[in-house]
Amino acid sequence: MATRYWMVSLPVQSSASTVWSQLQDAISKQSFDTPLYRFNVPNLRIGTLDSLLSLADDLLKSNLFVEGVTHKIRRQIDELEKSSGVDAGSLTVDGVPIDSYLTRFVWDEAKYPVMSPLKETIDSIQSFVSKVEDDLKVRVAEYNNVRSQLSAINRKQTGSLAVKDLSNLVKPEDIVSTEHLVTLLAVVSKYSQKDWLSSYETLTDYVVPRSSKKLHEDNEYALYTVTLFNRVADNFRIKAREKGFQVRDFECNSETQDSKNQELEKLAHDQESMRSSLLQWCYSSYGEVFSSWMHFCAVRVFTESILRYGLPPSFLACVLAPSQKSEKKVRSILERLCGPANSIHWKAEDEVGVMSGLAGEADTYPYVSFTINLV
Repeated sequence: MATRYWMVSLPVQSSASTVWSQLQDAISKQSFDTPLYRFNVPNLRIGTLDSLLSLADDLLKSNLFVEGVTHKIRRQIDELEKSSGVDAGSLTVDGVPIDSYLTRFVWDEAKYPVMSPLKETIDSIQSFVSKVEDDLKVRVAEYNNVRSQLSAINRKQTGSLAVKDLSNLVKPEDIVSTEHLVTLLAVVSKYSQKDWLSSYETLTDYVVPRSSKKLHEDNEYALYTVTLFNRVADNFRIKAREKGFQVRDFECNSETQDSKNQELEKLAHDQESMRSSLLQWCYSSYGEVFSSWMHFCAVRVFTESILRYGLPPSFLACVLAPSQKSEKKVRSILERLCGPANSIHWKAEDEVGVMSGLAGEADTYPYVSFTINLV
């Protein structure tokens, strides 16, 4: 599937079918590997020249917005599929692959009546796409919130002893908890264990001698217990922190652990459910926004063709997908089919800076041309 297309229109002097035949013949002979498709633009309501000029000023900005939302949804699909370890599925509009939808475009009269003013059609497209973008932001924010909560819990499960959940490392028999005695858990740098063992008994009064026991060790830290009187626990925490030892808050409670496990399971279930729902919405919304984008391109090529070639509308719109090595050949063919008068007139004006491309692209041509990037 090609991912980069040119949308072009050529002026028609006699009949569009004649220009189309000439274009097909030239492409087949000089650039046979270039896919070429006719793009059917209906006779839209023109309005006044002033309204067309005013509309043209907003076309590029509006196109960037619609195209941007389309790509934003596609990137979200890629991200969601990648998180589940699969490649993104094919993108479609009502079951039609997007490249086929573009190359076999048919105007949706029911959605965008051709007799509506062009500005009304553009405003309708922008309004719809803007609502989809807002909906996307809300849905993604909700999904990311759940994902962040789950990630935070998982970090506690898999991080270092300084941050991870200690429930699975500490057994009830490791903890002393009476009216007068309490067991604290200290996280000690693995390189400071000798310092801990030689000093913990003297950090405060009323520390039970030889009560410290190592429960676990990872790449950075070791986890030790220490038993002392309740009344000096707060002071011990302060003294330990001054020595570079971290006393972790811990409650040995099976109900609390069960509650954490349930919360983890619920968040994991919610994340997968929201991922699936968001993905389904993205696929559906992408098709709708892509369709709106192609209708916008139809309005754009129609408007720019009238401003370029004049009234009444008489032009041939088509879509091409030339390879990089064929671009110069195809440009030459298109310029030749514009006719010498049109080409010379355009170049003369362009040289003195009178005209500029309405398409807003770096290069300008004696015919309407802009690029459609599907990815």
